[in-house]
Amino acid sequence: MKFKFFSLLALTVAAVQCAPKNDIIRNNTDNACIQLKSLVEASEAGDTVRIPSTFINGEIVYVPTDDWVSGFFAGTLWYMYELTGDEYWAEHARKHTEILDTIQYLTWHHDVGFMVYDSYGNGLRLKNIDGYKKVIENTAKSLSTRFRPEAGILQSWNVDRGWQAERGWKCPVIIDNMMNLELLFKATEFTGDSTYAKIAVSHADKTLENHYRPDYSTYHVVDYDDETGAIRGKYTAQGYADESGWARGQAWSIYGFTMAYRFTSDPKYLERAEKVAEYLFNHPNMPEDLVPYWDFDCPDIPDTYRDASSAAIIASALYELSYHTKKAGYKETADKIIESLSSPAYRAEPGTNGGFILMHSVGSIPHGSCIDVPLNYADYYFLEALIRKGNIEKGLAPVTK
Repeated sequence: MKFKFFSLLALTVAAVQCAPKNDIIRNNTDNACIQLKSLVEASEAGDTVRIPSTFINGEIVYVPTDDWVSGFFAGTLWYMYELTGDEYWAEHARKHTEILDTIQYLTWHHDVGFMVYDSYGNGLRLKNIDGYKKVIENTAKSLSTRFRPEAGILQSWNVDRGWQAERGWKCPVIIDNMMNLELLFKATEFTGDSTYAKIAVSHADKTLENHYRPDYSTYHVVDYDDETGAIRGKYTAQGYADESGWARGQAWSIYGFTMAYRFTSDPKYLERAEKVAEYLFNHPNMPEDLVPYWDFDCPDIPDTYRDASSAAIIASALYELSYHTKKAGYKETADKIIESLSSPAYRAEPGTNGGFILMHSVGSIPHGSCIDVPLNYADYYFLEALIRKGNIEKGLAPVTK
């Protein structure tokens, strides 16, 4: 794989005086402690535990439990426990995890993998809490109801509600859905029932076959006929155009197939992740600091928005990809992304940004939603990337069981 030369951004040390200047993991962890403690306090004020998703116009925005981002804040708190060993974070992570109890029975969209595995999954991994495994198993059953055998995929969105109902789709599958397969693979590990893993493999194989362009960029949406398996069309929902390279879609792509390789050891998944990496880091519109514009084909580049969430997801994926391929270049590139995200250009000063860690993420520009704001999943994958970096530097696997 080719790697361009990129200059490194200077790191900020103003936020954390106690951390060694050259210890980027410690520096970011200490900064996150300051930020996230204020966000925990705000989200737990009063009688109800609320789920913070972003910070807009000076106000923290909270979401209901059935929102697709509802599990990320709980997961962020679990990652803080993993980074610090401080029981404070585990205590509050449990609160934010267990308010998601009913999601195990949710069947009307596919994002239950994000919602439950990032919360209950991390809690189970770190604390082995009684009952958490059963929640994951039940959630896998719910997700499996979305499998469409004729097409061989998990349907992402229903088309009888919201803006999705206006697009003329029949059985839309989005690249994001690759991220929910981890839940299914883990359910097979827990139960011994191969059905879940078989669904995950079928979905991954169909995505591999149908979602990619010749340059290994991914479409956001592929609409199937669920009765025949035929492809009805290929589109975007959150990118600039149907044929453009929506940045977060590319991030889900490299992460999802690297993860699929972890569970299957199937070389075609690893090969696809490497091809996506080539697309990303040899793209003429990839910025020097490696924090992508929200869409690689946006005509307003360079006068358009960056997306720190995509950068964090990509960095986390690259740490795992470096481990599986034994190619140091992937880790070096991930390190550069983390250095950029740790700089004042993207990491908020303590006491600002509503308590979120990273600034400058993009939700959906076509929908006018969450533009150039912090997002809870940007923070989640940023901390995940720090954990994976630390594990690799200790000679461990980046993803621990």
